[in-house]
Amino acid sequence: MLRAKGLVFVGIDVIGDYLTEINVTCPTCIRELDASEGLDIAGDYLDHLTSRLP
Repeated sequence: MLRAKGLVFVGIDVIGDYLTEINVTCPTCIRELDASEGLDIAGDYLDHLTSRLP
């Protein structure tokens, strides 16, 4: 449903069996994952988006 609405990069919070929050402006844990795993998730995502521009 999120993709159908044009939201392709979101964070979701789940507690147990319940969806508690959908973060569409600032998906959670990107900075933590980048720091702990040596990643650049936001940069990679922006590169992907710009590669798809006409």
